Amino acid sequence: MSFTRRGFLSASTALAALPLVGRRALAAVPREADIVVIGAGAAGIAAARRIVAANRKVVLIEASSQIGGRCSTDLATFGVPFDRGARWLLNADSNPIGKLARGVGVDVVAAPVGQKIRVGRRNARPGETEQFLAGLVRANRAIDEASRGKLDTSCATALPKDLGDWTNTTAFVLGASATGKDLVDLSAMDKARAQDRSAPLACRQGLGTLVSKLGEALPVSLSTPATRIVWGNRDVAVETPAGRIATRAVILTVSTNVLASGTIKFAPELPKRQLDAAAKLSLGSMDHIALMLTGNPLGLSRDEVIIEQSNSNRTGLLLANIGGSSLCTIDVAGAFGRDLSAQGEAAMAAFAKDWIGKLFGSEAAAAVKSTAATRWNQAPGVLGAMSAAAPGSQGARKILAEPLGPLFLAGEATHETLWGTVDVALDSGQRAAEAALRRIGALKEPEPEQASERQRGRRRKLRSASPED
Repeated sequence: MSFTRRGFLSASTALAALPLVGRRALAAVPREADIVVIGAGAAGIAAARRIVAANRKVVLIEASSQIGGRCSTDLATFGVPFDRGARWLLNADSNPIGKLARGVGVDVVAAPVGQKIRVGRRNARPGETEQFLAGLVRANRAIDEASRGKLDTSCATALPKDLGDWTNTTAFVLGASATGKDLVDLSAMDKARAQDRSAPLACRQGLGTLVSKLGEALPVSLSTPATRIVWGNRDVAVETPAGRIATRAVILTVSTNVLASGTIKFAPELPKRQLDAAAKLSLGSMDHIALMLTGNPLGLSRDEVIIEQSNSNRTGLLLANIGGSSLCTIDVAGAFGRDLSAQGEAAMAAFAKDWIGKLFGSEAAAAVKSTAATRWNQAPGVLGAMSAAAPGSQGARKILAEPLGPLFLAGEATHETLWGTVDVALDSGQRAAEAALRRIGALKEPEPEQASERQRGRRRKLRSASPED
């Protein structure tokens, strides 16, 4: 999440939450396919859709019992859509997702961007807000400047030392809240190269609902983890508890933490270059603590965002009255969020109530009717939120995206500027599918973008001189 003078919320598309939209697992997997896609999140669904559109046989396997991956909408816990993971899409002016959404009956609208800063039990005064935003601008510029050096340092090293009472708030906004990692663990180059994430879009029925609907007609085998991939220059085999699938190409869309964990075995092993890249792009931590309130005791508008002037990293970001309901979420992230999540849902709910009470009074805390919390770090199929490059590791994204013979990697971590977004997860899945389709001969190689007209003319001349059959 990035803050600017025009409005300090931009879409936080942190990929974090547990999917709740379920369907039955298949009893067995097919024994062969043109392409196998591993992981039924946004990238895997996009890849499978593209392969189906090319009239090739695809098998999409998913280790969990639901599709959607880190996009998930919970409709049961509170009776209103609760996106337990990604909430926003990006760039309302250019995003083609609206057409896809309409095709599956989901409404995509511009997200409200109301924001406030709390200083204790009151809202920040105009001068205080201006001071914070001015410091934020200076901090962003300092990180940009540091990213131009020969060495890729941490964002914390670049942070101005004279931010005063706004130091911790600035660090939270730029680091944990935006990427799931504290600034000390975050590459200045990776942060500086991230594209603008303003003009957010929201789905009325939930972003997880949209992603799940995009995957409804696909041949998905749920509760079917890939345990081993046997690969070479030509054919590939994917081994699962339900059987072995012979294929010609594999698209891997698992998270960097899962890839680096060794959960999926490879024969031969993946090159150290790719495994190191995955490790350098480890997932940050971000979870939502959801609170259903009685009425509107906080006195906030629909989808209004609140941060606080904090003196430590024990803080959060409040999204109030989601979709016009009385549901609020508090995002906890970075090292503090990771430690809190490890303590369990009860500890997370206790922190959220205390935090609400500190900012809005004991009456507001007493108005909490029910709670729920996501714990993505403990989810075996994900193990975190979004990828965030460690200092010195920005180049790992390009390495991770490199094809390995019949193996193609996709997902938000493979993009150098829009990492951490659902938009790029969908795009990367489609791109990987097209590369895999070209490998198996189902798509022609694209014309080189910079081929000269002279070269094209030479090819046309050679073709015209060839004897006819």
